[in-house]
Amino acid sequence: MEFHPQPRSGAAKPWAFPAPERSQLPNGLTLLTSHRPGQQVVAVEINLVAPLEAEPEGLDGVATIMSRALSEGTDKHTAEEFAAELERCGATLDAHADHPGVRVSLEVPASRLPRALGLLADALRAPAFPEGEVERLVGNRLDEIPHELANPARRAAMALSKELFPATSRMSRPRQGTEETVARIDAAAVRAFYDAHIRPATGTAVIVGDFTGLDLDAALADTLGAWTGSTADPQKPSPIVADDTGRVVIVDRPGAVQTQLLIGRIGADRHDRVWPAQVLGTYCLGGTLTSRLDRVLREEKGYTYGVRSFGQVLRSSAPSSPEGATGAAMLAISGSVDTASTGPALQDLWTVLRTLAAEGLTDAERDVAVQNLVGVAPLKYETSAAVAGTLADQVEQQLPDDYQAQLYVRLAETGTVEATAAVVNAFPVDRLVTVLVGDAAQIAEPVKALGIGEVTVVSG
Repeated sequence: MEFHPQPRSGAAKPWAFPAPERSQLPNGLTLLTSHRPGQQVVAVEINLVAPLEAEPEGLDGVATIMSRALSEGTDKHTAEEFAAELERCGATLDAHADHPGVRVSLEVPASRLPRALGLLADALRAPAFPEGEVERLVGNRLDEIPHELANPARRAAMALSKELFPATSRMSRPRQGTEETVARIDAAAVRAFYDAHIRPATGTAVIVGDFTGLDLDAALADTLGAWTGSTADPQKPSPIVADDTGRVVIVDRPGAVQTQLLIGRIGADRHDRVWPAQVLGTYCLGGTLTSRLDRVLREEKGYTYGVRSFGQVLRSSAPSSPEGATGAAMLAISGSVDTASTGPALQDLWTVLRTLAAEGLTDAERDVAVQNLVGVAPLKYETSAAVAGTLADQVEQQLPDDYQAQLYVRLAETGTVEATAAVVNAFPVDRLVTVLVGDAAQIAEPVKALGIGEVTVVSG
């Protein structure tokens, strides 16, 4: 029998995060484009400076309803016609609102990009906001809220935000509004929010894909370039204020067989020089199945299917911006355990944190984290959508265009001592707000006995 020779691997090719080209349309819309040969699905991300903080008092959720209504008809198409036109293009269009602003996302085959850009431009330039469609979207949102409140992870996130931020802060309240505030939203409120905040002069379009054979400049000029609007500056964000005094809040769910854990505080965002070390240290603590928290709580004790630690940027602005550095990230540990194990699991979790502070990370932990974070980057950014999303995040957080590329360099250079210091500072055992969604009758006393902070019970 004759065998074919065994294939041999080729030489490793150098990789770097794609560098975009920056330009601007005459209407003030900033453009970031990245030609990616072979990526026949083009991804477009539009950043609009319409932050949740700008929502009128009592109308929390209007930014969410407005973003959803952008594709519900324009001055050229009804909602049904607009959906049919998108389908003919083979395109998907999505939009959502978050603390930094509104994000509109489009994916379409490269050959149909000009046509899809025209639809996107119509949605941004002249949305119809029909009363019937807005009422339907409000009804849909009201139907979603009870399901979110019933979800332990979502309920924990709401409780943590309410605890960390003052009641006057928009960050203390649900991002997509409450039943009371959403019920007040109508087409006039949606139109007013759009008129006040959606304009090309404060927006950025990120476009990533294979532009071979496309006259992208002409397509943009005829579509997004035809969008006009006010040139007023966006609303300046308020400073982020948070109280991370160590304490425990139990959201009571009588009869619950599991307890949802969410432990967090506010820390440095991506503009801080400690961010790469914080990312690395947080990954060592709970970024994967082999991290410390999982090794103890999952593998050794069997309390949980998994516990994760992470850092999520809430809002960010450059120190050199007119408003100065006003950003922050949520630093958190999340997971769930069976009800009877709630006290022992929290005790072991705090022991992991104290041991980390006393003994530090090991070089082996640091090396595995670097390999996982840096080594998989080329796979992580194989698609246009992944690249466009990261570039849009950089725009949203006022970071330089080469930030992601430089981040991987800095992660690889970060040593064990630096990563240890960053993660210990990120998760100090005496300044963590712990939210537990579970059966208070069973877990309150064991948790009080741990001495990790004053315990308060609220209704679920």
